[in-house]
Amino acid sequence: MAEPVQTPQAFPTRIFSGIQPSGSLTLGNYLGALKRFAQKQDEGIETLYCVVDLHAITVWQDPATLRRQTREVAAAYIASGIDPKRSILYNQSQVRAHAELGWILNCVARIGWMYRMTQFKDKAGANSENSSLGLLAYPSLMAADILAFKATHVPVGEDQKQHIELTRDIAAKFNHDYGVDFFPMPQPLIEGPATRVMSLRDGTKKMSKSDPSDQSRINLTDDADTIAKKIRKAKTDAEPLPSSIEGLAERPDARNLVNIYAALAGMSPEQVVAEHAGAQFGTFKPALADLAVATIGPITAEMNRLLAEPDEIDAILGRGAERADAIAAPILSDVQDIVGMIRSRQV
Repeated sequence: MAEPVQTPQAFPTRIFSGIQPSGSLTLGNYLGALKRFAQKQDEGIETLYCVVDLHAITVWQDPATLRRQTREVAAAYIASGIDPKRSILYNQSQVRAHAELGWILNCVARIGWMYRMTQFKDKAGANSENSSLGLLAYPSLMAADILAFKATHVPVGEDQKQHIELTRDIAAKFNHDYGVDFFPMPQPLIEGPATRVMSLRDGTKKMSKSDPSDQSRINLTDDADTIAKKIRKAKTDAEPLPSSIEGLAERPDARNLVNIYAALAGMSPEQVVAEHAGAQFGTFKPALADLAVATIGPITAEMNRLLAEPDEIDAILGRGAERADAIAAPILSDVQDIVGMIRSRQV
């Protein structure tokens, strides 16, 4: 792969991230992404947040379901604290630079890079030749999502670092191939105690909206009783909480619940263990459930309010798309000039 071109001072700080509209969003999405997205608005940095519906169709989607879930993700963004006036919130398919730059970057990226991507191997499985071409090229489109805005930072979980590394490789190869210093080398933003929330049924696996078991996750649309029941049934072990964080090293299920509590309470895992040292899970789980309900309840209520007005959500996404296009369109035009494409120019 190409060596990254280091241009640390050439680009203003700009954050981009996206969430795919496929399945209900979870507590993991909130703690690992949405909560942090909202906090970034207070740092005086330009932020763009996207519902990546083009990525969703790399596997077949029912059209009505795709529209519903796109609005649901938009509602979750807003209910979690994303202000459409302070951040740019839109859905990917409304901004043409994603698809057009995606094609250009498809011609820069190498097929071997795509086959090495862990996500493709996981999703395609043993029957990879029957997967869509879009699924194979998914990481190249993700690179286009980021580079269409010359984003410098991308909030991601640990499991997405490989995609950011590939984006850097693609950007570096484009810069090298065309002898330009055009694209930045985006950096992953990975921070906080719960950047990777694990399954309630298996503390070694990520909490996922695509897990077949609804008991493995807390959905942002779950009511208080459902949240409490899921936490009460969450997998743990027979030992009480230890007196130090080191005591959780070989206890992934217990460590997961401690991490979730820490993220919800704004504490470190070490502080949680110190406060609850010696507690049995019969005591700790109700405390965690109360904290989760207090956090998720207002988000669920606001999502329900927003989803009752789908036209308003569509209008918000439309306004965001116009703002996003105003940034991406000139960058796309510059890329086309660099590549050698002829464009009509209005005089």
